[in-house]
Amino acid sequence: MELHQFESNADILVLSVQGDMDAIGCRDIQPSIDSVIEQEHHQVQIDLAHVAFLDSSGIGAIVYLYKRLIEKDRTMQIKNAHGQPLELLKLLRIENAIPVNKTTH
Repeated sequence: MELHQFESNADILVLSVQGDMDAIGCRDIQPSIDSVIEQEHHQVQIDLAHVAFLDSSGIGAIVYLYKRLIEKDRTMQIKNAHGQPLELLKLLRIENAIPVNKTTH
């Protein structure tokens, strides 16, 4: 799994996730997640367009990032969720806390 960061503008940082968000992948990107928390963008968007599989480790990484951002009065949203990742996000009612924008795949 890879995590790419793009500035949409000065206030928005987009994190594009490439690959499965599973235990191994999430462990590899933990330093990147920690660096995002230290940045100053008001909003962080996680783009799941290229994620076909999400497990409890992936959910844990998303919730970890969300909680740290909220502590700093920042916001987060999930973009382009589809397939199995979207189903898991719905099942766990993640959208009750984190806005989830779905794709039409």
